[in-house]
Amino acid sequence: MKKKQRKSYTAAFKVKIALEAIKGQRTINEIATHYGVHPNMAPQWKKQAIESLPDVFSTRRERDAQGEEALKAELYQQIGQLKVELDWLKKKLVCSTDQKRQLVEPDNDLISICRQCELIRLPRASFYYEPAAESAENLLLMRLLDEQYTRTPFYGVLKMTAWLRENGHPVNCKRVRRLLRLMGLEAIYPKPRLSLLSPGHQVYPYLLRGVRVTHVNQVWSADITYVRLLGGFVYLVAIIDWYSRYVLSWEVSTTLESEFCVSALNRSLQVAKPEIFNTDQGSQFTSCAFTGILKEREIAISMDG
Repeated sequence: MKKKQRKSYTAAFKVKIALEAIKGQRTINEIATHYGVHPNMAPQWKKQAIESLPDVFSTRRERDAQGEEALKAELYQQIGQLKVELDWLKKKLVCSTDQKRQLVEPDNDLISICRQCELIRLPRASFYYEPAAESAENLLLMRLLDEQYTRTPFYGVLKMTAWLRENGHPVNCKRVRRLLRLMGLEAIYPKPRLSLLSPGHQVYPYLLRGVRVTHVNQVWSADITYVRLLGGFVYLVAIIDWYSRYVLSWEVSTTLESEFCVSALNRSLQVAKPEIFNTDQGSQFTSCAFTGILKEREIAISMDG
């Protein structure tokens, strides 16, 4: 049987492994696997390198001035680069792949993109990856789902799937569920703990049960809806007179703060004054800014469930 020849390594190769082990950026097993050596070799070469450092410094006096300056400059450069990388790495340690992609700095002149990806253990392919855009068919389905959701916001995944199939779009539930989640749409239905009142907001009783509306300015009402635009959504509040169905005022806002509801109320009160003002129990209508105006004008406040 032929005797297996023992592997021999050059001094430069041993120094490279020892420096990797001293830096501690990889585990011993990772270094051994990467360079194809036995895991016991890296700790030995690291120990030998550390023990031989005094000899290196003791013989430095024997070198010429030019060699000494070159070695010192190279050492300072390696230490400086290592410090830059360690300082950068401390700020970038995260677990999520998406977060790691955002933390890579392409304009960093001190650390290359390849090195940054190695430090945070992010494959370069993951950094350069760009998600594929939705197909034209999916964009059409999303538009149809959005329009149907506006008409029937209580439709869930199963009903939306059945509606699309009835209109000639053979889709399954998984696809519809993914598209609805992508658009942030969810069926409106009773959920736990949704009836809890906001702190500091007073809810008033419903005053219109059995009341017959017979004349103008007897009862006003306000409600909020949303309008779909090309770039997103805006919120619309309108105030109407129950008897005439006349829109007294309206306001549009990009947020659901109470200011645009208060503005619409002030504009409508410049026209006339109702006996009863009815709303739902939304936070915009139960806020002190909104109800305070009605109290000041001595208007009865009514809220339905």
